Amino acid sequence: MGEKAAWIPDEETIKQTRMYQFAQKCGFSSYDDFHRKSIEDIAWFWEKVVKDMDIHWFTSYEKTLDLSRGIKWPSWFVGGKLNVTYNCVEKWLVDPEMKEQAAMIWEGEDGKVTRYSYGELSERINQVAAGLKQQGITRGDRITLYMPMIPETVIAMLAIAKIGAIFTPAFSGYGADAVAKRIIGAGSRMLITADGFYRRGKVVSMKEEADKAVQASTGIEKVVVVRRIGQDIPWSEERDITWDQLLSVQSESVKTEEMNSDDPFMLIYTSGTTGRPKGIVHTHSGFPIKAAFDAGYGMDLRRGEVLFWLTDMGWMMGPFLVFGALLNGSTMLLYEGSPDYPNPDRLWRLVEEHGVTHLGISPTLIRALMKHEKHWFQQRNLESLRVIGSTGEPWNPEPWLWLFHEVGQGRIPIFNYSGGTEISGGILGNLLVKPIAPTGFNSPLPGMDAEVYDRDGKPVRNEVGELVIRQPWVGMANGFWQEPERYEKTYWNRWPDTWVHGDWVLIDEEDYWYITGRSDDTLNIAGKRLGPAEMESILVDHPAVVEAATIGIPDELKGETAVCFVVTKPDVTPDQELRDSLMNMIAERLGKALKPKTIHFVEDLPKTRNAKVMRRVIRSAYLGTDPGDLSALENPHTVDAIAVLSGK
Repeated sequence: MGEKAAWIPDEETIKQTRMYQFAQKCGFSSYDDFHRKSIEDIAWFWEKVVKDMDIHWFTSYEKTLDLSRGIKWPSWFVGGKLNVTYNCVEKWLVDPEMKEQAAMIWEGEDGKVTRYSYGELSERINQVAAGLKQQGITRGDRITLYMPMIPETVIAMLAIAKIGAIFTPAFSGYGADAVAKRIIGAGSRMLITADGFYRRGKVVSMKEEADKAVQASTGIEKVVVVRRIGQDIPWSEERDITWDQLLSVQSESVKTEEMNSDDPFMLIYTSGTTGRPKGIVHTHSGFPIKAAFDAGYGMDLRRGEVLFWLTDMGWMMGPFLVFGALLNGSTMLLYEGSPDYPNPDRLWRLVEEHGVTHLGISPTLIRALMKHEKHWFQQRNLESLRVIGSTGEPWNPEPWLWLFHEVGQGRIPIFNYSGGTEISGGILGNLLVKPIAPTGFNSPLPGMDAEVYDRDGKPVRNEVGELVIRQPWVGMANGFWQEPERYEKTYWNRWPDTWVHGDWVLIDEEDYWYITGRSDDTLNIAGKRLGPAEMESILVDHPAVVEAATIGIPDELKGETAVCFVVTKPDVTPDQELRDSLMNMIAERLGKALKPKTIHFVEDLPKTRNAKVMRRVIRSAYLGTDPGDLSALENPHTVDAIAVLSGK
């Protein structure tokens, strides 16, 4: 492996990584041999992980893995008792230096900055835990968090887990209907929200939507409100309490509940193509350990370093940021607003001013930042930055190369990271012990028995196939909340005892892995399979194009044909000449048989808040079919614009 590589670690760099040192402790000097062992004996591997991470158990587990219920329902660390909040915060307090170290830094879009040491964070968690108990919250109760990226969000999560209750985070940009669905699905007794937050210099109000969500659901007894903005909001004297009231309860110390290893602490709802959102169940010994392993050993995050992922707590990478940072004794940076406001250097300024070592972004964000002049990042000191993480969607080469060469000066590895909410982190990554190729992945993560299958369920190379996982892992979804059959049908119904993830992947002759799109996004044009990212990469190579999306629509002659949607740069006026030029580029590079039926110019593409382009929504809007759950969209007006284009 290495001919295609853009970043190649030298021997000294490899030996300094936590991954290499962990493999050596386990008796391996070769990463490939170590990975092979990690999937040949998964119980051995995950036991080594929890010991090396120094996970604290109130009661030691009797058995690492029990598969008596089958591969779909593994039991990890049987008999063990622990608590995620203890492992994130409280266990560090015995070390005087760690007690004073920053656990969390927050910056608001308005420039306000707040810092919490591990000691201060523990005190605040204890106060909120006391307030929750006074409100009648007990072990197993569910609380919905409809919150922006502010410190109180993290404090609430950890206080809820401390007393054995369960939190379910909802995306801060959701409307009332989407929040209500999640309240109903989880059966929540309490909602914690804020009066609002800042985005692009404007106030985004939340309390009004929260009230509508409560009215549209059942079961909410109390609504706790954080006064982030300080604006006038509707108020119910019987139901609503302020965050400060929650903090005012006098309590010396609240007991940290000793939880069974498979007790849930978090439900994250994900939107499918149709039907109700799915409530992914995560346990005290699942999500936090997998997320922290991927951050600490995969991305080489160390004690005292600063992890900043641009995300929302309603998306998986929000909790990943919290648990990935704290279980590794690191510092998390939370940012409330838009990454290019008030100026295009806001993201880079955050890196410089807070000494960020690990930055998490999406390809869509980088495509947006590429439009701006180079001086916006060149004037910022990015020396602290060691690793750039990327999630959410496949890359195309131009933005990847721009980020690597222009911003990172060829110095900073890009940790392409793909997995999901149901995984608790990644299946594939770019481990720092191996060369990294543009847009690809250099390995499955340790403990992840990933493979690419053809239609007959046989492994394939140099050909697009279905990404599967053949054995369970720590962090695997513990089903859907109160819907075990739906969970089994979603992931386990294609091949026996095989998790089908829903991504099309290609492994090339150098063993680099490439995601070409979701398997339900893949085009099959006259018998030729094509990942949408392949066509999109060609389109964004054109100097006039910022971003693109490709869908497949029915075609009488070919079975399916491609339709492309293109966003041009602000100074470009799209016309037929540009359309013809783009068509010709695709025909030249993919062959005339794969030439799209048409190319539409649009102002924007439907995206989630964490900048994932929603191709299924584009396709549904264009074909005039039911698009399913649109609550995750940041810009729903784009759907109507696409529907008009089709004439339907």
